Amino acid sequence: MNEGELFYGGEDNRPDVYGMRPGAEQGQANQEVKARQQPIPGEVDSIGADELSFTPEEYLGRIASVRNRMVDQGLAALIVTDPANIYYLTGYNAWSFYTPQLLFVPSSGPMTLFMRDMDARGASHTSWLPPEDIVGYPERYVQRPHIHPFDWVAFALRQRWEVARASTSPVGVEMDSHFFSPRAFRALVNGVPEWRLVDSFELVNWIRAVKSPAEIALMRKAAQVTTAAMDAALGTIGVGVGQNEVAAAISEAQTRGGNGVWGDYPAIVPLMPTGESADTPHLSWTDRKFEADESVSIELAGVHRRYHVPLARTAVTGRPKQELVRLEGVVAEALTAVLEVAAPEVPTAELARTWNRVLALSGLEKPSRLGYSIGIGYPPDWGERTISIRTEDDQILEAGMTFHLIGGMWMNGYGIELSEPVLITDTGCEPFTHFPREIIRV
Repeated sequence: MNEGELFYGGEDNRPDVYGMRPGAEQGQANQEVKARQQPIPGEVDSIGADELSFTPEEYLGRIASVRNRMVDQGLAALIVTDPANIYYLTGYNAWSFYTPQLLFVPSSGPMTLFMRDMDARGASHTSWLPPEDIVGYPERYVQRPHIHPFDWVAFALRQRWEVARASTSPVGVEMDSHFFSPRAFRALVNGVPEWRLVDSFELVNWIRAVKSPAEIALMRKAAQVTTAAMDAALGTIGVGVGQNEVAAAISEAQTRGGNGVWGDYPAIVPLMPTGESADTPHLSWTDRKFEADESVSIELAGVHRRYHVPLARTAVTGRPKQELVRLEGVVAEALTAVLEVAAPEVPTAELARTWNRVLALSGLEKPSRLGYSIGIGYPPDWGERTISIRTEDDQILEAGMTFHLIGGMWMNGYGIELSEPVLITDTGCEPFTHFPREIIRV
């Protein structure tokens, strides 16, 4: 949908409420907007409506949950910019998040997805939204020093008669979203001075924390890709092999998938801190070749339809150092103890305390958190930015929650990573993968 289509309603037969109108009848616009109902996923005549990963009922349930939480937080509307949350609510999936885009969620009625004009057609291909609720802003607004796309979006919202309806209470924005910049915020503040913009405090993210059976089924498929990727890594590592060659094998497996399940692109590249640099996480790769008796911590994720299942294991090209063997036993014992405790109604802090107790008996401690909630992911992160496993968090576990539990210990000049992606079930905890909790000799 281009600029002309938004500002001129001549031949597209759209209701008059989408354009500014002169004359005395203008006061009826708010009533007409309210009268238009929320479109039903599956009933929208678009390409994307036939390719959805979830049922119409599931999408409608997600939207209802978001709106219920908006009421609890006193919000008249919600501005969603996190691509994972946009995907969760609409099914839209494309590499367009590097330019400003937002999903406007009013308290009732249709949502509107604003994005770069060249990407608007992609939303028709992948989301259930009707064409009239997918709006592209002009190309001349992209990456300009003196104007911002949300300047245009703010006025487009006004023309769609959404500003006054959302002025009765605060409007929530995702203040901590990776793709919501200070300039974007300033454009909305200047463009819609009637609104009081407040932090939504990861409203949609928190709803995502409990997965539906359909989401869990996708994560089980993602776990098959995870297994294939880790097998590829372990099958490639060897003395004289370059780190980049291992990364290539992982990336191929992440894309090719396994057991008939195709792989999506991961939010984070394969991580491979090696040798002395294994005393820190989050390092990627170079062309450095593996040496004899050298350890490497591999962290990667299998992905299917944007659902991530991360996994970490430590491998050694020969014989591991004695201090690494000592860590291996303690970390494996502590991680197993955590899995035995994890169950519905258990506080996340108790998982962290269980981990800390086992480490303390060996004179060890882990300052960083033990894990975090996982699910849908887009670069640069596969975490949900909600629940963390640490003693300071008091979240209660529920069936359907999914976590990446990271038994990572980064010492001085060496380190180990043994992690488990897990599902909280009705009775306990179930790992998504089944690699041995030990150092893997290659």
